[in-house]
Amino acid sequence: MNSNRPAQRPVDHLRRDPVLRGLTGLTLAGIVLFFVFAGQPELQVRIYWLFQVPLDAALAFGGWRLRTLAPARYRRFWSMIAFAGASFTIGDTYHTLSVLVVPGAPSLNGGAVQTIFFAVGMTSNVIACLIFPQGLRTAREKFIFWLDAATVLVGGGVVAWCFAFNPIGGSHTDRLTASVTAALVLVATFSATKVALIKDPPMARIAAWPMVCAALIQGISSVLPGPFQTLDHPYVYAIRLLPSLLIAFGPWIQIIVLRIGDTRHSTKRRPYSLLPYGMIMVTFAVFFMMLPMTASSQLVGATIGVVVITCLVAGRQLVAFHDNAKLIGRLDVALGELRDQALFDGLTGLANRTHFSAETVRLLDAESTLLLIDLDDFKTVNDTMGHASGDALLITVAARLRGALRDGDVACRMGGDEFAVLLPRTTADDANLIVQNLLDRLAEPIVLLQHTVVTRASVGMTVARPGDDPSTLLSTADIAMYEAKRRGKGIWVTYTDEMGARISAEAVLIREMGQALDEDQFVLHYQPIVRLCDGAISGVEALIRWNHPERGLVSPLEFIPVAERTGQIVDIGRWALREACRQAAAWLAAAPHRVPIYVGVNVAGRQLRDPDLVTDVATALAVTGLPAALLVIEVTETAVLDDEQSHATMEALRDLGVRLALDDFGTAASSLGLLLTCPVNSLKLDRSFVESINTVSRQAAVATAVSQMAAALEFASVAEGIETAEQAELLRGLGYQYGQGYLYSRPVPPDGISVLRSVADLESGVLLETGR
Repeated sequence: MNSNRPAQRPVDHLRRDPVLRGLTGLTLAGIVLFFVFAGQPELQVRIYWLFQVPLDAALAFGGWRLRTLAPARYRRFWSMIAFAGASFTIGDTYHTLSVLVVPGAPSLNGGAVQTIFFAVGMTSNVIACLIFPQGLRTAREKFIFWLDAATVLVGGGVVAWCFAFNPIGGSHTDRLTASVTAALVLVATFSATKVALIKDPPMARIAAWPMVCAALIQGISSVLPGPFQTLDHPYVYAIRLLPSLLIAFGPWIQIIVLRIGDTRHSTKRRPYSLLPYGMIMVTFAVFFMMLPMTASSQLVGATIGVVVITCLVAGRQLVAFHDNAKLIGRLDVALGELRDQALFDGLTGLANRTHFSAETVRLLDAESTLLLIDLDDFKTVNDTMGHASGDALLITVAARLRGALRDGDVACRMGGDEFAVLLPRTTADDANLIVQNLLDRLAEPIVLLQHTVVTRASVGMTVARPGDDPSTLLSTADIAMYEAKRRGKGIWVTYTDEMGARISAEAVLIREMGQALDEDQFVLHYQPIVRLCDGAISGVEALIRWNHPERGLVSPLEFIPVAERTGQIVDIGRWALREACRQAAAWLAAAPHRVPIYVGVNVAGRQLRDPDLVTDVATALAVTGLPAALLVIEVTETAVLDDEQSHATMEALRDLGVRLALDDFGTAASSLGLLLTCPVNSLKLDRSFVESINTVSRQAAVATAVSQMAAALEFASVAEGIETAEQAELLRGLGYQYGQGYLYSRPVPPDGISVLRSVADLESGVLLETGR
């Protein structure tokens, strides 16, 4: 089907409907016969009743169909309408058989039996209108409704009284005809009241008004004077048959409205109703018709004045109502915009956190899956191309996100570059296909400022379990998402209980690290750095340990990475810096005539970006009295690579007189240009190049190159991880000045360093200084 084809109007469906065509054709056939047999009233009456019965049956069958098609709250109403149509059909069928079989002049007015069934049907119609709820909640709404309804019903009563019981022009109908006419007018006005005033009517306006108009035509045509009261003219029969057609139309038009799902013709309640004002006009019209021809000019003038003043006041009131309605409309629009702002993200149009949480509560079940999506390296786009490009990227991602989801899935922008998706009633296999399709779509190139950008996302997926709530799902999806980032980004990971256990253990670790700092549970051990030429200790590296009250000494490999992620490394590093300076100053004070040793302190990248690091170092040196030359700050290549702030911090540290060393050199994918821009004094060859240096020629080649670069740049060279004498001898031959490793000592407490220094001095034959 062509999606560009304009939508058809409901009127187009009405024209093509076979039932409506059939009913219209049947009525037109009857009207043609009325004119063909003009001047034969008995035959015309029989034709009239023959055509009346199928129209009654159409009303009954249409009501019965709607009893099953309409929503549950409307079914009782349509059951009563179907019953009324069945009563009309039975009564009219009986009367039709009577006029066809029983000899004598047939009557256009029904007999006693037909009247009884007619009364039953009319009663059913009234009951249907009474039992249907008005949809009014407050006492004020009910009061206004009944005031309007009373106005309309009184107006209808005036019409019924004046035309039915006291017809114009002295034409007197029998009492039965008058009663029927009055009933038709009152039912018509009551039906019009319900259709126009209630909030939730059972019929669309396009279906209701034919039935209301039919009753009005029937009532008015029954009491008009002149040719409308004689059976000598064919159009009298046509006018009497037309209301039955309009009444039969109602249910079938409503069936079409329900079938095509059209809501434009449903009754939309205004803040005010025009129907009571219309009934005022009708009442005035009846009043003028009732005025005697001999009325005085004073009476006529006063009457006209009353009518004009009433119309002016009513018009003024309607203008005020219209202005109020426009104001209410604008307020509704503003409230709608505020609601959108409260529930949807202003940039992407996706649901926001508040709306997403509410939708998750509503749709959450044991088969739901939640995705948490974080764009990888989004900050790079913002920093290099500007926030406008970042916003454009987020809008594009949101559009692709919508395109990858199904109807019923809920997408949300959680904030920044993080999105969430709820997949209700989704199996694990389907969820896997959806998330893979999503990642494929996001990986497609995006053009921003004439540059092509390829974005990737890390996705955490979690499957709901019985008893889960939205916060639990978001928490587990968050754990899975960070696991995806840890594994390399651009992938999706499903949450497992093992991840949760690891995160829980990490949370305990984070809490206990905070307590450890307050309770002085951290200690420093020191590993000596020796001169390879004679084995004398020239310095030490401070290595932190956690003296856990339950677990004993905890390796830094367990808690340092966590501390770096959480930022606790800044406080822990500040403590380690001060403690190392204090200990080095204590060694210096205890042996002022001995060659002093320096202390190396590791500083993480997070610490280098801390604006207080230089102040902390200066404070530690000032408080402990340690000379700046005896402090070496050890940093890794990754901590300073392409980081201007880190470079500036290191320049400031060098200005303090502190020495700087590149630790674990050779392990990062750094540029050799770093050696020219980074203000370091020494290079420390990583242990991975030392462990097999005797057997693997490539490792020996790397070690040789590092030594030669250090010598060329006049850097001190230190080899880490020396465990054998053969390694030490080979490294010394390659030009390394200093060494560190288990060959010399494991990390030991401060007292152990004093012992090791004495032993090393004796073994190397180095004498104590004697006042030089």
